[in-house]
Amino acid sequence: MDCYTANWNPLGDSAFYRKYELYSMDWDLKEELRDCLVAAAPYGGPIALLRNPWRKEKAASVRPVLEIYSASGLPLASLLWKSGTVVSLGWSAEEELLCVQEDGGVLVYGLHGDFRRHFSMGNEVLQNRILDARIFHTEFGSGVAILTGAHRFILSANVSDLKLRRMPEVPGLQGAPTCWTALCQDRVAHILLAVGPDLYLLDQSACSAVTPFGLAPGVSSFLQMAVSFTYRHLALFTDTGYIWMGTASLKEKLCEFNCNIRAPPKQMVWCSRPRSKERAVVVAWERRLMVVGDAPESIQFVLDEDSYLVPELDGVRIFSRSTHEFLHEVPVASEEIFKIASMAPGALLLEAQKEYEKESQKADEYLREIQELGQLTQAVQQCIEAAGHEHRPDMQKSLLRAASFGKCFLDRFPPDSFVRMCQDLRVLNAIRDYHIGIPLTYSQYKQLTIQVLLDRLVLRRLYPLAIQICEYLRLPEVQGVSRILAHWACYKVQQKDVSDEDVARAINQKLGDTPGVSYSDIAARAYGCGRTELAIKLLEYEPRSGEQVPLLLKMKRSKLALSKAIESGDTDLVFTVLLHLKNELNRGDFFMTLRNQPMALSLYRQFCKHQELETLKDLYNQDDNHQELGSFHIRASYAAEERIEGRVAALQTAADAFYKAKNEFAAKATEDQMRLLRLQRRLEDELGGRFLDLSLHDTVTTLILGGHNKRAEQLARDFRIPDKRLWWLKLTALADLEDWEELEKFSKSKKSPIGYLPFVEICMKQHNKYEAKKYASRVGPEQKVKALLLVGDVAQAADVAIEHRNEAELSLVLSHCTGATDGATADKIQRARAQAQKK
Repeated sequence: MDCYTANWNPLGDSAFYRKYELYSMDWDLKEELRDCLVAAAPYGGPIALLRNPWRKEKAASVRPVLEIYSASGLPLASLLWKSGTVVSLGWSAEEELLCVQEDGGVLVYGLHGDFRRHFSMGNEVLQNRILDARIFHTEFGSGVAILTGAHRFILSANVSDLKLRRMPEVPGLQGAPTCWTALCQDRVAHILLAVGPDLYLLDQSACSAVTPFGLAPGVSSFLQMAVSFTYRHLALFTDTGYIWMGTASLKEKLCEFNCNIRAPPKQMVWCSRPRSKERAVVVAWERRLMVVGDAPESIQFVLDEDSYLVPELDGVRIFSRSTHEFLHEVPVASEEIFKIASMAPGALLLEAQKEYEKESQKADEYLREIQELGQLTQAVQQCIEAAGHEHRPDMQKSLLRAASFGKCFLDRFPPDSFVRMCQDLRVLNAIRDYHIGIPLTYSQYKQLTIQVLLDRLVLRRLYPLAIQICEYLRLPEVQGVSRILAHWACYKVQQKDVSDEDVARAINQKLGDTPGVSYSDIAARAYGCGRTELAIKLLEYEPRSGEQVPLLLKMKRSKLALSKAIESGDTDLVFTVLLHLKNELNRGDFFMTLRNQPMALSLYRQFCKHQELETLKDLYNQDDNHQELGSFHIRASYAAEERIEGRVAALQTAADAFYKAKNEFAAKATEDQMRLLRLQRRLEDELGGRFLDLSLHDTVTTLILGGHNKRAEQLARDFRIPDKRLWWLKLTALADLEDWEELEKFSKSKKSPIGYLPFVEICMKQHNKYEAKKYASRVGPEQKVKALLLVGDVAQAADVAIEHRNEAELSLVLSHCTGATDGATADKIQRARAQAQKK
């Protein structure tokens, strides 16, 4: 127990701080950190070093080298810097390295030194150059703030969505400020700078002079300032050796400490864990490290080597050429369990478990003491929580064994927290391994979330470990294994030393039909890498044609895209490809492509019928499809031509096409239509009225309605209208005119080919019963009953039906017998039926 707390350092009466080694660095640096531009990403992120910067006179003629290492010192990338002078380095929240150049250009690199993109901070910066820059993080993303040679500040709160803001000018600022930093207050980025004894806060619209509350007098200059990880607190180092600590708004003072050192520190960062009551700042000089807070004493460490501080959510990482350490406040659970002479329930439970392993009766005594106080549940929870904050696996196991031992004596202790902690620690121990080099603490891991951690493993190309973690935590495939395999495949296609067939086969064997994996996305990445043939091979494994076709079009493989679209059966997709082909190919090649794809040709014809008639005609001509060409000219004669001569000419062309197609019927019908059109024009000229575009029957009917019976009969003879059809047309027209006299003459002109029942029906339809009775007497015997019933002569119809002895006619008449007046008739029919049955 005493050995465990040997590295605990008290800061006042309320907190202990400890520093332990994360890794022994093996990166073989040839220069001191002070001679490099250094940037380390939070949450156990990578370290970037730019060796031989331009500020070194002895190396002015040597190109700098940009190197990226893991937190354990393993090299990730190294590249010779061939661009402009770099002012500052910084990591984005997505672990992209931002290199801010003196000319205002910002180059963005990936974790493995791959160039991502470039953006500029504006023309004003290009003219005035950059003196200094800061990379900061907000809830919106990663931002960049710069100080130009004109002593103006420009910033962007999110480099992924670059929107530059020119901050207000500081009055009377003639030189660079002694120190400055970026703040984030009320979801808006600000600049806080010090000019001698004065502090200025720059927001979107104004420059405001601010004064820290309760600052000791006598300050003539601020030498260093530091913002906490969450931007809630601010620390100021003055030339009097005082450190003022308070809220970022400067309206509340937390504490003030006199370190008795007036030399400006190299670095000053905050060191506090979430929800801690103790606020502490770590200040680093050349060979001294000091932790100060709300206590009269400080904690001091001697630095054997030049070191660099990385502020974290719950502490500070400190790395040098040989070691990488973590300094943090001892968590409450760990403090209560391990501090000397502790009687906390967790401490007693840990001792009970150790005594149990020794088979000592003291285990029972410790357990009884905890149970009598009713603190066994609390003791188990303390051990579980303390295990999460331990870095050494042996201490984690010891605490978890104690928690498991205590759980055995509880009836209803929920196992979720214990199981979850075991899972989390196994994941943390795996990523803390030297070869992985991500020294996350439990608090950082919970803040980062498992999904972001998996993304970072993918960025490092640690695919097997990421998949093992997904399987161990039983994450859904779409969120876990499938997503990681998709990233692996996208990386695999970039390996240009492997043949296309081998890469495609390896990807398919690994992925198969894994849900959530899109082969089209992988193929798109392959195409982006210049491997078109590989992209086509990968698309063969994509089951969704809607995903295949757009990429094939982008790769200018339009004919293959057409085949895939046709196989899919999606007409919209086929139309999309056809329109693309039409714009890409010349007319002849386009038509030849369609000829080889009958389905596509059919769909394109349907499209042309509504949109491009001339193209449709060219298609028929090229295929010598005279039948369709004739139909096309017939439609064109009605749709496009207004003059009768043009329409007749179009119909003549159609008739010629039908003759070539050996369709005699269609050709004759077309010629008849031409004759009808000419006749209709002549009728309009001679008789007036509207005849054009009427059908043959309507033309005859119109002539009859106009009283031109002879013309109608002549037209019927010319076009060989059958007598039955002509009689129907004339009967209907005369009835509509109510020309009953002419109708009677017409009925007597010769024997009716349609009989006389239609005359009865037409007259009754016009409600003329008188005329109907004239024709009822002329109806033949087989339709006599029906005619008599139409004119309402039920009694006579009954006599005829009885005479015919026709059961169907008797039933028909009987159905028309309604009311008392037809009672006698109904009786007569019933008697006739009875007599027929007796016989």
